[in-house]
Amino acid sequence: MSLARLRGGTVDVRLWTPVDQVESQALTQLRNIASLPWVAHVAVMPDVHFGKGTTVGSVIGMRGAVSPAAVGVDIGCGMGAVRTSLAAADLPESLRGLRSDLEDAIPVGFDSHDALVKPRAPRLGAEVRELLAGFDDLDPAVKDLGSRAAKQLGTLGGGNHFIELCVDSEQRVWLMLHSGSRNIGKSLAEVHMTRAKKLKHNRALVDPDLAVFLAGTEEMAAYRRDLDWAQRYAMINRRLMFDLYMQVMRRHFPQVRFDEPVLCHHNYVAEETHHGEELLVTRKGAISARAGQLGVIPGSMGTRSYVVRGLGNPESLHSASHGAGRKMSRGEAKRQFSVKDLAEQTAGVECRKDGGVLDEIPGAYKPIEQVMEYQKDLVEIVAELKQLLCVKG
Repeated sequence: MSLARLRGGTVDVRLWTPVDQVESQALTQLRNIASLPWVAHVAVMPDVHFGKGTTVGSVIGMRGAVSPAAVGVDIGCGMGAVRTSLAAADLPESLRGLRSDLEDAIPVGFDSHDALVKPRAPRLGAEVRELLAGFDDLDPAVKDLGSRAAKQLGTLGGGNHFIELCVDSEQRVWLMLHSGSRNIGKSLAEVHMTRAKKLKHNRALVDPDLAVFLAGTEEMAAYRRDLDWAQRYAMINRRLMFDLYMQVMRRHFPQVRFDEPVLCHHNYVAEETHHGEELLVTRKGAISARAGQLGVIPGSMGTRSYVVRGLGNPESLHSASHGAGRKMSRGEAKRQFSVKDLAEQTAGVECRKDGGVLDEIPGAYKPIEQVMEYQKDLVEIVAELKQLLCVKG
């Protein structure tokens, strides 16, 4: 059962966190969302926080409408985790060499590969070629970004994106990463957000960022085309990074074997049926948690993360949180914490400990254990992971 309700003009909002733990700006956003005429359901995850247009950590079911802001600018952003055959005892005392090799193999920040990555698996290579063959069908506004988009496949990006090496409670070693659709996803999202704001039916909205596209229109068809492509780009990007990550691991540990990856989006749109009604569901900072479905919920660069199995809770539209969620902005984190604090909060983790990643300090995030407790009726924990190594852009 949800922990709280918030009254909206069209529907009530169900929250899996106490209302007094949600900042006022986010509560205002939620009330605005729940007053849209197209909205059918709003479910709010325990990692909820203020975002552009709509809150991060919100699941919104609409009838015949989609708000690009309810997906976000990093279309298809999500997680992946792979269990290996290695045990913690197989790892060297220092992981600095492994981190250096990962940073050499997988570009971070604004960087890209010098050429298109060629994966080891022929099937994945075919999917890459098919994806890029569809680039010319995208909105003309991004036509000059084709080469960059191709070279950024298999790259991490910056911000809260990461690559980690973790161990679970049974001392098994896991690979984990968090990434999205890079610059091309952001560019496509911004094109369509700008377009939506100009449509006549959106002019009276209390928040212009909540502008929607309506089913059956050319604008909706164009958005769905570009959105679907960007979601595929993001998923292939994660799989390519795992391909590169595994190549590095094989050089360090020649006998290593890998299980099938657990992969999930947490910024996306899906056509789903809930409470007997066909809806367009946006998850922005939330994962699908259908009964039996596996997902990944990370903490921060100094805390635990979780592989989970969905419980199929209909109240949450079969959803769960995408992570711990920020409790303060990046600017506030830089004001409140020092590089010394970062070193202390990431003790024992092989990672950057400089001012460039200070806004990602664990103290800027909500306690992941509390987030997991609030959503115990949404997911069950399959594996609890603690990172030993973290790569950040």
